[in-house]
Formats: sequence, structure tokens, C-alpha cells
Amino acid sequence: MNMIYQIAILAVDTPAAQPGQAAATPTPFYMQMFPFVLMIVVFYFILIRPQQKKAKQHQELLKQVKAGDKVLTSSGIIGTVISVKEKSISLRSADTKLEVLKSAIAEVTDRGGESTES
Repeated sequence: MNMIYQIAILAVDTPAAQPGQAAATPTPFYMQMFPFVLMIVVFYFILIRPQQKKAKQHQELLKQVKAGDKVLTSSGIIGTVISVKEKSISLRSADTKLEVLKSAIAEVTDRGGESTES
């Protein structure tokens, strides 16, 4: 069993420089950091930037909500906007009047009072 560990250690060990050969020069610091910097840039463009763009579009959607719009909340309630306050919206869904936070609006399914142009 002990011999297996010795063989594994010898296999992992880096070979020494041969006589007459120059020792290998260490890689510069910036070349060692390049893969990490590249990963950070890739994560930014794949994960962070699209999420920020989606959040900005959602904020614009919430600013444009007005009375008469038909909306879908994140909990699945479909209703018509009755009134818009600073942080909340009053909805009418069937025979029920609800007051939900603006941030709970997932999408506007139908704009009230707008004409559809073809």
C-alpha cells in the first residue's frame, strides 16, 4: 500500500531541469490572472447584464400602468386596474377588489383605452 502512494507522489512531482538546460521561467502574474478575469467578464455578459436589463424594463412597465389596464400579478391573479397609488395598485378581479403592491405586477396583458393600430 505504501508503494502506491510513493508512485503517486513521483508521478505528480515536476521533473528537475537537466544539466545544461535553463530552468523554466515562471509565468507572469497577469497571465495567471487572465482566466479569472475572463470568467468574470463572461459571467457579467451572460448573467448580470441581462438581469439588469430585465429589471429596468419591469420598472418602465410599472411606471406606465394606469387605470383600465388589464394586468397579471406574479401570484397569478388577473384583474383590471382601478386606481394607481405610489406603491400599490387597486385591482378588480371578478367581484373582488384587491390592493396589491406595484412590484407584484408581472405583465400588462391589455392596455385599457388604447386603440390598436395595424
